[in-house]
Amino acid sequence: MSILEAILLGIVQGLTEFLPISSSGHLILVPWLQDYTFLEHHDQFNKTFDVALHLGTLLGVVVYFRAELWAMVLGFLRTVAARSIDDPDGRLAWVVIVGTIPAVIVGGLGADWIDEHLGEPWMIGIQLIVFGLLLWLADRLPQRHETEAVTVRDGAIIGVAQALALAPGTSRSGITITAGRFLGFSRDAAARISFLMLVPATLGAVIYKGYDAVSEGLPDGVAGPMAAGIAASAISGYLAIWGLLRFVRTHSYDVFVVYRVIVGVIVLAVIAAGVREATF
Repeated sequence: MSILEAILLGIVQGLTEFLPISSSGHLILVPWLQDYTFLEHHDQFNKTFDVALHLGTLLGVVVYFRAELWAMVLGFLRTVAARSIDDPDGRLAWVVIVGTIPAVIVGGLGADWIDEHLGEPWMIGIQLIVFGLLLWLADRLPQRHETEAVTVRDGAIIGVAQALALAPGTSRSGITITAGRFLGFSRDAAARISFLMLVPATLGAVIYKGYDAVSEGLPDGVAGPMAAGIAASAISGYLAIWGLLRFVRTHSYDVFVVYRVIVGVIVLAVIAAGVREATF
């Protein structure tokens, strides 16, 4: 893997993790379309590099929401001491915690099955289209609630939706924003809840998978590309959060729906034309 390949994939990860267009799907499709073979031939490192890129996006979201996250930690401690979740910051912390549980359960129990049966290019193409249209439908609904109105029940519902994003092509941010909009949250609030919900799930995955990857060893010559990929992912992720939150204050999510449908159609057309195989 070259430094430039790593930077490209880092930028792809950072942008697509927060834009509702599927980071896992793009991380599969970009090497597939560009015929990058290093990750395909080094399957174990492929998983390690994926963890490294998620570490970058984790850094981006923590830096952007550092004040909110610190307030949530303090609020959580207050709710524990008071044995009540009336505190707004504490309630948001509980929303994120409860919303993380479904993905942890599904990911923990079904990780091997997901790796073996999901993530084929043809599946990603279809899911980009289907879940894009679902976002379009949800975004037609009125914007009734802001972040302060979120409840633990809302967190559970959004968390169940987040578990669906373990299938590449669905989009973690896309499906959680979709769930938030179906619950009546504003475009800005739905995105903020989605981004905050990323933190514990990604932190847990980075620690768990990162330990396994490092203990098993890395191929020679990958330290530089990994560092470049992490940096590119962190910077592009931070910019994606900033840009999306500014954008949705005055615009709908339609541009991302159109993008998803176009990319999905292109993927299916490339497969139908025989340019690339439908599976790996």
